Amino acid sequence: MLTYFNEGGALFMGMLSIVFLVVFILSIKNALVIFSKEGDKEKISSQISSIKSLGLFALVLGFLGQFLGLFQAFSFIAEVGTISPAILASGLKVSSITSIYGMIIFLVAYLIWFGLNLVLKKE
Repeated sequence: MLTYFNEGGALFMGMLSIVFLVVFILSIKNALVIFSKEGDKEKISSQISSIKSLGLFALVLGFLGQFLGLFQAFSFIAEVGTISPAILASGLKVSSITSIYGMIIFLVAYLIWFGLNLVLKKE
């Protein structure tokens, strides 16, 4: 797992990890408020929607990391001229790591948002 983190690039993988940590903290905070049945439902609902928004931000950030990686790779290919298909495939694989991580964060955030919304509506 740490290998993928390093291959994906410390900058984007670090930013994505921070977003994931914030999603996790907001999820726990809002779940505690919902299950304790304290607080305003409208305020909690807006905070829950921020979880989904952060997940979407992670998705976009992951794609941005991939496109910047591809841009860098294609710039290198333009300088060198010709490269082997194996090197190109390896570069495409590495560039997709941030997108996959962003998608995973989005999926987790969306599922948490959906679950907390269901619990909030039942009460």
